Amino acid sequence: MGESGRYLYAVTRDVDPQALRDVPALSGGTLEVLEHDEFLAVVSTVDLDEYGEEALRVNLEKLEWLEKAAQTHHAVIEAVSDLGPVAPMRLATIFLDDDSLNRRLDEWRHALTQVLDRVAGRLEWSVKIIAANGAPGASGTRDPDNRPASGADYLRQRKAAVEQRSQRESESQQEAHRIHEVLSARAVATRVLQPQDPRLTGHHGTMVLNAAYLVEAAEGTAFAEEAASCAEAQPHLEVDVKGPWPPYSFAMLEQR
Repeated sequence: MGESGRYLYAVTRDVDPQALRDVPALSGGTLEVLEHDEFLAVVSTVDLDEYGEEALRVNLEKLEWLEKAAQTHHAVIEAVSDLGPVAPMRLATIFLDDDSLNRRLDEWRHALTQVLDRVAGRLEWSVKIIAANGAPGASGTRDPDNRPASGADYLRQRKAAVEQRSQRESESQQEAHRIHEVLSARAVATRVLQPQDPRLTGHHGTMVLNAAYLVEAAEGTAFAEEAASCAEAQPHLEVDVKGPWPPYSFAMLEQR
């Protein structure tokens, strides 16, 4: 190994460091838990030939390397989340040594305290609502007996189709908003995120809601059941519920 650095996965507090000793770290390393005042920093030593600034510019463009690093990074954060409140760090948050890491923890002290207070005893659930393209129950085929008799008829049919599609989209948005309100009542905090590209999610249709919910750990089952009930009440909408997860959407620091 050449010059080394300290890779910071997450910050927590009030957990038993021994509970993390068997969790795999990046590049076959060993997890360590560094105590700094009330905070516990979960770190491992990495080779800067692989994780230094120049090396990362190259490695982050390699899909296989990126997937492996992201999976390990997430697994560590998930393990910490199972033990106590967690402030996850962004992928590849690296310090030259423990002193520089501790100085940054001092700079983040107020934000870290707020984050850990907010997420203690709580987990994140994701809900995505997708409206199918086309009218509910529509076959997607043209009626051969309803062919336009003239150019004017064709334009009228086109206008009617556009208006119907707009109406369906508006109704789907309203229904998704009602579901969001119901689920928000079971959460302590919510975040509405940008809709995701169907090429990334594999969904077919229009995503009308992409939201994260911070839920008391003890209320997770009730939240999932409420979401399932909402899905049954709106069969023409796909309600995709996933969780519980570490509270990424509610615990990330604005790192500079």
